[in-house]
Amino acid sequence: MAGHEIPEPKDRKPLADPGSEPRTVDEARHACDPAFRHGVVVGFDGSTSSERALAYAIGMAGRSGSGLIIVHVANRLPTTVWAGCEPPVFVDVPDHRTEVLGLELACADYLSEVPWVLVERGGDICHELEEVGREYAADAIVVGSTHGIVGRIFGSVAGRLARRAQRPVIVIP
Repeated sequence: MAGHEIPEPKDRKPLADPGSEPRTVDEARHACDPAFRHGVVVGFDGSTSSERALAYAIGMAGRSGSGLIIVHVANRLPTTVWAGCEPPVFVDVPDHRTEVLGLELACADYLSEVPWVLVERGGDICHELEEVGREYAADAIVVGSTHGIVGRIFGSVAGRLARRAQRPVIVIP
């Protein structure tokens, strides 16, 4: 049917303002929920030490009446591992662990007392935790301690974060 147009519904809301400029990824990343400003950031990967850190952060957020920003940092691997290119380029590896953690956290009764959000990032754990802390103007970053030979050889996330962070870092044993 030439010339036939389907009319737009009158109650349809535009998805974006046609006259506005698109925002870059960095601008979109900084648009965090104001309800979580000055909250508590906690690094969480499902390990025993991160579960202890989460429990402490929940109590801290509850006592201060603030929100909880749970951060899971996904894996990044250098492409030189399989491509042999120079200089090293990092790629994000699909990490379905964040989805699993999100479902576990959504079903957890112990999180019902504080408002919380799960943030997924990719990259260096220390950098990403500090970046999320900066974006949300967090009052503190809570992490679990590393138990094992890898942490002793390469340095723990908690130790590196405590040396470089611009806000208090609480390490839970």
